[in-house]
Amino acid sequence: MYQILRKNKLISLHIMVVFLGFTGVLGKLISENEQLDTTHLVWYRMLIAFITLFLFLLFQKKIKTINKKDILPLFGIGAIVALHWLFFFGAIKASNISVAVICMATGSLFSAFLEPVFFKRKLLNYELIFGVIVLLVLTFMLYEKPENNDTNYRLGYIYGIISAFLGTLFTMFNGRYINKLDAAKITMLEMLGGVIIISFFFIYNNDFSIFTTTLLIDDTIYLIILGTICTAGIFVWMTEIMKHITPYALVMALNIEPIYSIIIGLIIFSDSEKMNLPFYIGSVIILSIVSLDSYIKNKKRNRD
Repeated sequence: MYQILRKNKLISLHIMVVFLGFTGVLGKLISENEQLDTTHLVWYRMLIAFITLFLFLLFQKKIKTINKKDILPLFGIGAIVALHWLFFFGAIKASNISVAVICMATGSLFSAFLEPVFFKRKLLNYELIFGVIVLLVLTFMLYEKPENNDTNYRLGYIYGIISAFLGTLFTMFNGRYINKLDAAKITMLEMLGGVIIISFFFIYNNDFSIFTTTLLIDDTIYLIILGTICTAGIFVWMTEIMKHITPYALVMALNIEPIYSIIIGLIIFSDSEKMNLPFYIGSVIILSIVSLDSYIKNKKRNRD
Protein backbone atom coordinates (compact mmCIF):
# COMPACT_ATOMS: atom_id res chain seq x y z
CA MET A 1 0.00 0.00 0.00
CA TYR A 2 2.80 2.41 0.98
CA GLN A 3 4.59 1.74 -2.33
CA ILE A 4 1.40 2.52 -4.27
CA LEU A 5 1.03 5.83 -2.44
CA ARG A 6 4.66 6.72 -3.10
CA LYS A 7 4.18 6.15 -6.83
CA ASN A 8 0.96 8.14 -7.06
CA LYS A 9 1.68 11.43 -5.32
CA LEU A 10 -1.75 12.92 -6.14
CA ILE A 11 -3.66 10.10 -4.41
CA SER A 12 -1.20 10.16 -1.51
CA LEU A 13 -1.55 13.92 -1.08
CA HIS A 14 -5.35 13.86 -0.93
CA ILE A 15 -5.55 10.87 1.43
CA MET A 16 -3.20 12.80 3.71
CA VAL A 17 -5.48 15.84 3.54
CA VAL A 18 -8.48 13.70 4.55
CA PHE A 19 -6.62 12.56 7.68
CA LEU A 20 -5.66 16.17 8.40
CA GLY A 21 -9.36 16.99 8.33
CA PHE A 22 -9.72 15.16 11.65
CA THR A 23 -7.11 17.34 13.41
CA GLY A 24 -9.47 20.20 14.21
CA VAL A 25 -12.21 17.79 15.27
CA LEU A 26 -9.89 16.00 17.71
CA GLY A 27 -8.67 19.37 18.98
CA LYS A 28 -12.22 20.49 19.73
CA LEU A 29 -13.11 17.17 21.39
CA ILE A 30 -10.09 17.57 23.68
CA SER A 31 -10.73 21.28 24.25
CA GLU A 32 -14.18 20.52 25.64
CA ASN A 33 -12.35 19.56 28.84
CA GLU A 34 -11.76 22.99 30.35
CA GLN A 35 -8.95 21.64 32.57
CA LEU A 36 -6.76 20.97 29.54
CA ASP A 37 -5.84 24.32 27.97
CA THR A 38 -4.41 24.89 24.50
CA THR A 39 -0.78 24.95 25.66
CA HIS A 40 -1.17 21.59 27.40
CA LEU A 41 -2.88 20.14 24.32
CA VAL A 42 0.00 21.11 22.01
CA TRP A 43 2.64 19.94 24.54
CA TYR A 44 1.02 16.50 24.79
CA ARG A 45 0.54 16.29 21.02
CA MET A 46 4.19 17.00 20.30
CA LEU A 47 5.46 14.77 23.12
CA ILE A 48 3.41 11.79 21.91
CA ALA A 49 4.56 12.40 18.33
CA PHE A 50 8.20 12.62 19.45
CA ILE A 51 8.00 9.37 21.45
CA THR A 52 6.29 7.59 18.53
CA LEU A 53 8.97 8.63 16.06
CA PHE A 54 11.83 8.03 18.50
CA LEU A 55 10.69 4.42 19.01
CA PHE A 56 10.22 4.01 15.26
CA LEU A 57 13.76 5.23 14.50
CA LEU A 58 15.19 3.27 17.42
CA PHE A 59 13.62 0.10 16.04
CA GLN A 60 15.17 0.87 12.64
CA LYS A 61 18.53 1.67 14.29
CA LYS A 62 18.66 5.14 12.71
CA ILE A 63 18.91 7.31 15.84
CA LYS A 64 22.73 7.43 15.82
CA THR A 65 22.85 8.60 12.19
CA ILE A 66 21.44 12.06 12.98
CA ASN A 67 23.93 14.86 12.25
CA LYS A 68 24.42 17.05 15.33
CA LYS A 69 24.63 20.26 13.28
CA ASP A 70 21.02 19.76 12.11
CA ILE A 71 19.57 19.39 15.60
CA LEU A 72 19.36 23.06 16.70
CA PRO A 73 17.91 24.38 13.39
CA LEU A 74 15.23 21.68 13.46
CA PHE A 75 14.48 22.50 17.10
CA GLY A 76 13.89 26.08 15.92
CA ILE A 77 11.49 24.89 13.22
CA GLY A 78 9.75 22.81 15.89
CA ALA A 79 9.20 25.99 17.89
CA ILE A 80 7.44 27.51 14.86
CA VAL A 81 5.28 24.38 14.58
CA ALA A 82 4.36 24.67 18.26
CA LEU A 83 3.28 28.30 17.82
CA HIS A 84 1.35 27.35 14.68
CA TRP A 85 -0.67 24.78 16.63
CA LEU A 86 -1.15 27.04 19.64
CA PHE A 87 -2.82 29.64 17.44
CA PHE A 88 -4.75 26.99 15.47
CA PHE A 89 -6.31 25.39 18.54
CA GLY A 90 -6.71 28.87 20.04
CA ALA A 91 -8.78 29.78 16.97
CA ILE A 92 -10.98 26.72 17.52
CA LYS A 93 -11.57 27.69 21.16
CA ALA A 94 -12.31 31.32 20.28
CA SER A 95 -14.70 30.42 17.46
CA ASN A 96 -15.10 26.93 16.00
CA ILE A 97 -13.51 24.37 13.67
CA SER A 98 -14.99 25.93 10.53
CA VAL A 99 -13.40 29.33 11.15
CA ALA A 100 -10.03 27.87 12.15
CA VAL A 101 -9.63 25.60 9.13
CA ILE A 102 -10.91 28.06 6.52
CA CYS A 103 -8.35 30.61 7.75
CA MET A 104 -5.61 28.14 6.83
CA ALA A 105 -6.36 28.99 3.20
CA THR A 106 -4.51 32.28 3.72
CA GLY A 107 -1.41 30.13 3.42
CA SER A 108 -1.69 30.71 -0.34
CA LEU A 109 -1.13 34.44 0.17
CA PHE A 110 1.81 33.97 2.53
CA SER A 111 3.35 31.30 0.31
CA ALA A 112 3.16 33.56 -2.75
CA PHE A 113 5.37 36.06 -0.91
CA LEU A 114 7.64 33.69 1.00
CA GLU A 115 8.52 31.02 -1.57
CA PRO A 116 10.33 33.44 -3.93
CA VAL A 117 12.40 34.65 -0.94
CA PHE A 118 13.26 31.14 0.28
CA PHE A 119 13.81 29.46 -3.08
CA LYS A 120 14.91 32.39 -5.26
CA ARG A 121 12.18 31.98 -7.85
CA LYS A 122 10.17 34.64 -9.60
CA LEU A 123 6.99 35.91 -7.94
CA LEU A 124 4.11 34.82 -10.18
CA ASN A 125 1.43 37.45 -10.70
CA TYR A 126 -1.49 35.03 -10.51
CA GLU A 127 -0.26 33.61 -7.19
CA LEU A 128 -0.24 37.12 -5.76
CA ILE A 129 -3.71 37.88 -7.18
CA PHE A 130 -5.14 34.65 -5.79
CA GLY A 131 -3.64 35.40 -2.40
CA VAL A 132 -5.10 38.91 -2.31
CA ILE A 133 -8.55 37.58 -3.28
CA VAL A 134 -8.37 35.04 -0.44
CA LEU A 135 -7.48 37.83 2.00
CA LEU A 136 -10.36 40.06 0.81
CA VAL A 137 -12.83 37.19 1.07
CA LEU A 138 -11.67 36.38 4.60
CA THR A 139 -12.03 40.06 5.56
CA PHE A 140 -15.63 39.95 4.29
CA MET A 141 -16.28 36.76 6.28
CA LEU A 142 -14.68 38.24 9.40
CA TYR A 143 -17.13 41.12 9.56
CA GLU A 144 -20.17 38.93 8.94
CA LYS A 145 -20.50 37.47 12.41
CA PRO A 146 -23.32 34.92 12.87
CA GLU A 147 -26.38 36.39 14.58
CA ASN A 148 -27.32 35.44 18.16
CA ASN A 149 -23.83 34.10 18.87
CA ASP A 150 -21.60 35.56 21.57
CA THR A 151 -18.51 33.57 20.54
CA ASN A 152 -15.54 35.79 19.69
CA TYR A 153 -15.39 34.88 16.00
CA ARG A 154 -13.16 37.81 15.08
CA LEU A 155 -10.51 36.64 17.53
CA GLY A 156 -10.85 33.19 15.99
CA TYR A 157 -10.16 34.62 12.53
CA ILE A 158 -7.11 36.54 13.78
CA TYR A 159 -5.67 33.47 15.50
CA GLY A 160 -6.42 31.37 12.41
CA ILE A 161 -4.61 33.77 10.06
CA ILE A 162 -1.56 33.93 12.36
CA SER A 163 -1.58 30.12 12.47
CA ALA A 164 -1.68 30.00 8.65
CA PHE A 165 1.33 32.32 8.40
CA LEU A 166 3.34 30.24 10.87
CA GLY A 167 2.31 27.04 9.09
CA THR A 168 3.53 28.43 5.77
CA LEU A 169 6.76 29.65 7.38
CA PHE A 170 7.34 26.16 8.79
CA THR A 171 6.77 24.63 5.34
CA MET A 172 9.37 26.94 3.80
CA PHE A 173 12.02 26.16 6.42
CA ASN A 174 11.24 22.47 6.17
CA GLY A 175 11.82 22.65 2.43
CA ARG A 176 15.52 23.18 3.12
CA TYR A 177 15.89 19.82 4.86
CA ILE A 178 13.66 17.42 2.93
CA ASN A 179 16.47 16.31 0.63
CA LYS A 180 19.09 16.17 3.39
CA LEU A 181 17.42 14.08 6.09
CA ASP A 182 14.93 11.25 6.45
CA ALA A 183 11.38 12.54 7.02
CA ALA A 184 11.01 10.69 10.33
CA LYS A 185 14.23 12.24 11.70
CA ILE A 186 13.15 15.74 10.67
CA THR A 187 9.75 15.37 12.30
CA MET A 188 11.09 13.75 15.48
CA LEU A 189 13.55 16.59 16.10
CA GLU A 190 10.90 19.22 15.34
CA MET A 191 8.47 17.63 17.78
CA LEU A 192 11.16 17.50 20.48
CA GLY A 193 12.02 21.15 19.79
CA GLY A 194 8.37 22.11 20.31
CA VAL A 195 8.17 20.17 23.58
CA ILE A 196 11.35 21.88 24.87
CA ILE A 197 10.14 25.38 23.93
CA ILE A 198 6.75 24.92 25.58
CA SER A 199 8.42 23.36 28.65
CA PHE A 200 10.62 26.46 29.00
CA PHE A 201 7.44 28.54 28.80
CA PHE A 202 5.95 26.51 31.67
CA ILE A 203 9.12 26.93 33.75
CA TYR A 204 9.29 30.68 33.04
CA ASN A 205 5.71 31.09 34.25
CA ASN A 206 6.28 28.73 37.20
CA ASP A 207 3.40 26.67 35.84
CA PHE A 208 3.69 22.92 36.53
CA SER A 209 0.00 22.14 36.14
CA ILE A 210 0.86 19.95 33.14
CA PHE A 211 2.04 17.36 35.68
CA THR A 212 -0.83 17.80 38.14
CA THR A 213 -3.78 17.90 35.73
CA THR A 214 -5.45 14.49 35.46
CA LEU A 215 -6.37 13.53 31.91
CA LEU A 216 -9.79 12.04 31.24
CA ILE A 217 -9.80 8.65 29.53
CA ASP A 218 -11.45 10.11 26.41
CA ASP A 219 -8.90 12.92 26.22
CA THR A 220 -6.05 10.42 26.55
CA ILE A 221 -7.40 8.39 23.64
CA TYR A 222 -7.92 11.49 21.48
CA LEU A 223 -4.41 12.77 22.30
CA ILE A 224 -2.85 9.44 21.34
CA ILE A 225 -4.68 9.46 18.00
CA LEU A 226 -3.75 13.12 17.48
CA GLY A 227 -0.10 12.58 18.38
CA THR A 228 0.48 9.33 16.48
CA ILE A 229 -1.70 9.22 13.37
CA CYS A 230 -2.53 12.91 12.84
CA THR A 231 0.92 14.24 13.80
CA ALA A 232 3.80 11.76 13.61
CA GLY A 233 2.35 9.84 10.68
CA ILE A 234 1.03 12.86 8.78
CA PHE A 235 4.20 14.94 9.24
CA VAL A 236 6.42 12.15 7.89
CA TRP A 237 3.94 11.65 5.07
CA MET A 238 3.90 15.37 4.29
CA THR A 239 7.69 15.65 4.36
CA GLU A 240 8.04 12.74 1.93
CA ILE A 241 5.51 14.33 -0.45
CA MET A 242 7.42 17.64 -0.33
CA LYS A 243 10.33 15.88 -2.04
CA HIS A 244 8.23 15.65 -5.18
CA ILE A 245 6.16 18.87 -5.19
CA THR A 246 6.82 22.54 -4.40
CA PRO A 247 5.92 24.02 -1.00
CA TYR A 248 3.41 26.32 -2.70
CA ALA A 249 1.66 23.34 -4.33
CA LEU A 250 1.50 21.64 -0.94
CA VAL A 251 0.03 24.72 0.76
CA MET A 252 -2.61 25.06 -1.96
CA ALA A 253 -3.53 21.37 -1.72
CA LEU A 254 -3.87 21.69 2.06
CA ASN A 255 -6.49 24.38 1.46
CA ILE A 256 -8.88 21.55 0.57
CA GLU A 257 -8.68 20.37 4.18
CA PRO A 258 -11.47 22.75 5.32
CA ILE A 259 -14.01 20.79 3.25
CA TYR A 260 -13.37 17.64 5.23
CA SER A 261 -13.06 19.40 8.60
CA ILE A 262 -16.27 21.40 8.13
CA ILE A 263 -18.28 18.33 7.06
CA ILE A 264 -16.94 16.18 9.90
CA GLY A 265 -17.45 19.04 12.37
CA LEU A 266 -21.06 19.53 11.28
CA ILE A 267 -21.75 15.82 11.69
CA ILE A 268 -20.19 15.58 15.17
CA PHE A 269 -20.89 19.00 16.71
CA SER A 270 -23.99 20.08 14.77
CA ASP A 271 -25.23 23.50 16.03
CA SER A 272 -21.88 24.88 17.22
CA GLU A 273 -20.43 24.41 13.73
CA LYS A 274 -23.29 25.97 11.78
CA MET A 275 -22.30 29.25 10.14
CA ASN A 276 -24.13 31.98 8.23
CA LEU A 277 -24.50 32.25 4.44
CA PRO A 278 -21.59 34.73 3.93
CA PHE A 279 -19.23 32.22 5.54
CA TYR A 280 -20.20 29.45 3.12
CA ILE A 281 -20.14 31.82 0.13
CA GLY A 282 -16.63 32.90 1.11
CA SER A 283 -15.57 29.29 1.61
CA VAL A 284 -16.78 28.34 -1.88
CA ILE A 285 -14.84 31.27 -3.39
CA ILE A 286 -11.64 30.30 -1.56
CA LEU A 287 -11.90 26.63 -2.51
CA SER A 288 -12.68 27.60 -6.12
CA ILE A 289 -9.44 29.58 -6.20
CA VAL A 290 -7.61 26.51 -4.93
CA SER A 291 -9.08 24.44 -7.78
CA LEU A 292 -8.22 27.12 -10.35
CA ASP A 293 -4.66 27.27 -9.08
CA SER A 294 -4.32 23.48 -9.45
CA TYR A 295 -5.71 23.66 -12.99
CA ILE A 296 -3.23 26.38 -14.01
CA LYS A 297 -0.28 24.51 -12.51
CA ASN A 298 -1.27 21.21 -14.14
CA LYS A 299 -1.71 22.92 -17.51
CA LYS A 300 1.69 24.58 -17.21
CA ARG A 301 3.35 21.31 -16.14
CA ASN A 302 1.86 19.44 -19.11
CA ARG A 303 3.00 22.19 -21.49
CA ASP A 304 6.57 22.03 -20.14
